[in-house]
Amino acid sequence: MHDLPGFDYLAIFLGGICAGVMNAVAGGGTLVSFPILLWAGRDPIIANATNALALWPGSLASAWGFRREIATLPRLLWFLVPAAVLGGLAGGWLLLVTPSKLFSSFVPYLILFATALLGAKSLLARLGGSKPAQSHTSRHAGLLFASQLVVSVYGGYFGAGMGILMLATLGLYGLSDFHQRNAIKNLLAATTNGLAGIFFICAGAVRWDDALALGAGSAAGGLLGAAVGRRLSSRTLESAAIVVGVLATVVLLMRRHK
Repeated sequence: MHDLPGFDYLAIFLGGICAGVMNAVAGGGTLVSFPILLWAGRDPIIANATNALALWPGSLASAWGFRREIATLPRLLWFLVPAAVLGGLAGGWLLLVTPSKLFSSFVPYLILFATALLGAKSLLARLGGSKPAQSHTSRHAGLLFASQLVVSVYGGYFGAGMGILMLATLGLYGLSDFHQRNAIKNLLAATTNGLAGIFFICAGAVRWDDALALGAGSAAGGLLGAAVGRRLSSRTLESAAIVVGVLATVVLLMRRHK
């Protein structure tokens, strides 16, 4: 793919649109955008850092699209946003201190883990959707903060599947309304990716031509996903992302054993 740079950027832009829509609707967009960067011949750490920063506009656009739902839960944000800030900074730092060769060896398994999370999303949603919302969330605020911190560290380090983990933990700790969970997930993802992106920019780990193409696509996809997210079924997008994730894992493992 990298022999045709014009096609590279078109594929990256289209991947950004798809990732932005998926992240706005349910999550899992990185399973499309990150493998595209790898197939374009990018270094895995540079691709991961670029992907995290470039998807930030999409998450922010999605959060703005769901601002009505976010405004209904101000108390919840007082301890979830700080967890996302701390986790994003810690995860970004961890990525930059990981040797590129070591990170490359992790990538197929990280993608497989995120793909499995996406496949199990419906089960996780059912497990988390049966508790009363406000009393359970207030009673377990400390556990929710800790869970969000762990998820944000993972998100700052890799990111794929972060939104799915957020949806699951918010449900497990009492927030039963899916649209409210999805709205908060988009805001927290924007926070985590934005803070991790600061580290990546300062370290010179971002490939800006890819970031511009992917970011433009993700912003457009984020607005589109937020606009239709209350009516659109995510099953088709999730199925496509699972297929991409499995194929990416297989291809990357085959490359390692050549």
